[in-house]
Amino acid sequence: MELKTRIWMTGALEWYGYIGDQEMFLGQRSFPNPLEEGDEWTTEIGDMFKVIDGEIRLMGKTEPPRKFW
Repeated sequence: MELKTRIWMTGALEWYGYIGDQEMFLGQRSFPNPLEEGDEWTTEIGDMFKVIDGEIRLMGKTEPPRKFW
């Protein structure tokens, strides 16, 4: 699959990408790697993403996942 969204990883192992014309945090451990068509995930801050037609799309926002230590 060819990914049309420009993404990169920082030195802190966080993934970022351009969704439209806006730079967005895509996740850290929640980010599926390698990306496949139909993958969906929720970031630590509650943003929901899905890969549709080779593009990462913001699907909405939800309450951030709870962490159980």
